[in-house]
Amino acid sequence: MLVELPMAWLIVVNVTLWPIIHMGAAWLGTQLPTELFRPDHWCYRERSWEVAGRLYETIFAVRRWKGLLPDGAALFKKGFHKKRLDARNPEYIDRFAKETCRGEAVHWAVLACSLLFFLWNPWKVGLIMVAYGIAVNLPCIITQRYNRIRLCHLANRKDVP
Repeated sequence: MLVELPMAWLIVVNVTLWPIIHMGAAWLGTQLPTELFRPDHWCYRERSWEVAGRLYETIFAVRRWKGLLPDGAALFKKGFHKKRLDARNPEYIDRFAKETCRGEAVHWAVLACSLLFFLWNPWKVGLIMVAYGIAVNLPCIITQRYNRIRLCHLANRKDVP
């Protein structure tokens, strides 16, 4: 802990900073060009261990709860709605897949920011902030990866799992 704050200030800073980090990362993500987000890039492409998305269905039961996650696209003028598939033409599917990359990158960035909380919090509180970051962002990352796998299979005219 580099900065010592009274308990009341710790609470205020922690509670205030999380929404700023979430919104700031999301806004910044919408400002980046879509071309930066390629589903075939090494960090976004499907892995063999994901078993065509079935890993997310069997271990995480993603189909049961993914519809409950909020879609932050409505908050930004440049946002792309990812709540449901609105078309099946190749251009739309390609754009949707790229937007899942953007969403995944934003959630990884927010999760990485959870480490900042160690700067002014005792280490136990820092761990709680990291746990919060994981709890809030991991479901979104899982959903983005799952949806992208399905979209890429659809785009390649494969059977969608």
